[in-house]
Amino acid sequence: MADEIKTNALGRKAAEQLADVVKTAPQYGALTPRWLTRVLEFKGLDSGIYRVNKVVEGDTPLDVLCSQDPNKTEIPQGYVEYQTNPREHKLSSISTILNIDTKISDVYSSPFDQSAEQISLTVAALQERQESQIVNNDDYGLLKNIAPSQRVKTIAGRPMPDDLDELLSKVWKDPSFFLAHPKAISAFGRECTRRGVPPPTVNIYGGTFITWRGIPLIPTDKLFVDGLKTPKGKRGKTNILLVRTGENKRGVIGLYQKNLPGQQARGLSVRLRGINDEGTASYLLSVYCSAAILADDAIAVLEDVEVGEYYDYSKI
Repeated sequence: MADEIKTNALGRKAAEQLADVVKTAPQYGALTPRWLTRVLEFKGLDSGIYRVNKVVEGDTPLDVLCSQDPNKTEIPQGYVEYQTNPREHKLSSISTILNIDTKISDVYSSPFDQSAEQISLTVAALQERQESQIVNNDDYGLLKNIAPSQRVKTIAGRPMPDDLDELLSKVWKDPSFFLAHPKAISAFGRECTRRGVPPPTVNIYGGTFITWRGIPLIPTDKLFVDGLKTPKGKRGKTNILLVRTGENKRGVIGLYQKNLPGQQARGLSVRLRGINDEGTASYLLSVYCSAAILADDAIAVLEDVEVGEYYDYSKI
């Protein structure tokens, strides 16, 4: 091997000492698009309580007169009964305390403001947790509040077009979107490809989604696969939701508190707690949230969906 040729010139390492370094803002690795909180309709509350008043269906049916017979002139009488103990949804809070050394933020805040970046990252973490709670919370989470009549089992484990059609038979009054883990959406795409019916796509909210029967499949990692956001193997089971959203549609809605002190985002506040004797600034960050299903047929779930079926298309 020939001897390395050494150039009598300024080297890269030394030159870097005079060069400007172009930096990015801190990147939050667990950040997701949080599509659910974009496509779900939200309602702001004044008092933190949302009461879902429902009619007791079937117990006091109203008869109506619809006849051309002149002898039938008596109009039926009756009334519509209300639930006497309707469910009330009370906002829950997700909170954390962020500490920032003011000496650090004073000295090292160019080109990026250290306090602003710390708050931004913490807000993103709280919003990720908020979306997860809307799906999985033991009290108000969507998965825990779906009526038994709206729960569907897969035909053969893997998510097939027939399975999603069965969900559409449950939420047939103006369904808004399917919600599924990316692996479940991928598995459904493979089933469609296998049958020669690749699903079309649609562009909404700045993203591109595949659709079934014109309804977009919205991805979220908050519908876990075997209890994990990021499953370790190829196989695993999850759920797929079909949702109708909107208060005027008697659908599923998210809830939040309006007009918070220090409001930074919908239902989220950032408040300075103070600066201690050591110069550490403390911030309280809180998000107030819940969700409500206004009618049983506003949501349905396809359960025990297997995401790990793959095919050799050359043999099909």
